[in-house]
Amino acid sequence: MSTLSSIERIWFVVNLIPKGNVLPYGVVADFAGLPGRARYVSRALKLAPQNLTLPWHRVINSQGKISSANNTDAFQTQQQLLRLDGIEVNAGKISLSQYQWKPDIATLVITLPY
Repeated sequence: MSTLSSIERIWFVVNLIPKGNVLPYGVVADFAGLPGRARYVSRALKLAPQNLTLPWHRVINSQGKISSANNTDAFQTQQQLLRLDGIEVNAGKISLSQYQWKPDIATLVITLPY
């Protein structure tokens, strides 16, 4: 059994999201072994220490949108970081069919430490 906490498992999954890809909060929760805990993913990202340098910007909502309100600094920062990753963002919307990370099950089984 893993000694990673729930929050650490979320951070681990977020760190796996490759540049040029995104994952919805709920999928991050699923991969972390926390189905139905999408809001907990948001909280875990907010609690991450700055020195962890998580690619938090690659986590979006289930509709393929940036969750922050579009007139906020958080929205602008996330949009800019996603674009720097090569992801097309239109008015805060990202195409999940094009950019959602879909690792094969073998990759997850081998990579996830829990």
